Amino acid sequence: MGHSVAQTEGVRVEVRSFYLPDRSEPARDIYFFGYRVRIANEGQSPVRLVSRHWIVTDGEGRVEHVRGPGVVGEQPRLEPGEAFEYTSFCPLPSSFGAMRGSYQMVRDDGSWFDAVIDSFSLEMPRSLN
Repeated sequence: MGHSVAQTEGVRVEVRSFYLPDRSEPARDIYFFGYRVRIANEGQSPVRLVSRHWIVTDGEGRVEHVRGPGVVGEQPRLEPGEAFEYTSFCPLPSSFGAMRGSYQMVRDDGSWFDAVIDSFSLEMPRSLN
C-alpha cells in the first residue's frame, strides 16, 4: 500500500496506508482506508503538534481539505528522541486516491513551522477488484 516519509526541521513523519475491506462497500462507491502515522522528533528541542491540514484527492481528481486541532483528540508534545503514533481513517468514493498535508508544530519559544506529510497512495488491492 501507500507509504511516505518526510522530514522538516527535525520532525520526521512516516505514513503507511491500508485498505479496509470490512468497512468498504464498493457497490455503493464507498471505499475505506486506514493510515498509520509515526511522528518522531529527531531535532534538538521539544515541539508540540497543534493542528493538521490534510489534502485528500480521490480517483476522479476531486480535492478535499481537512483541517482541525491536533490528531486523534490530542496535541502531543514531543521531546527530542520521542515519537507519537496513531491510526486514522479516510473514506473515498473511489477505489484509489492520495493524501498529503502538514502538521503545524510549535516550539517552546512560540515559533512554529509546518511539518510536511509527503504524498501517499490509497489503493484497493488489485486482488479485490
